[in-house]
Amino acid sequence: MNKKGMELVQVAILVAIAVALGLIFRTQITDFVNRTFESLNQF
Repeated sequence: MNKKGMELVQVAILVAIAVALGLIFRTQITDFVNRTFESLNQF
């Protein structure tokens, strides 16, 4: 494989990991974002 192909594979793996983490921690992320916006709206 050439260097560009290896970079593409690495990017694909990183994206897959990011998506998996997003799905696993979706509720925690949603709660955190909601709390953050609620605290910002109080000011």
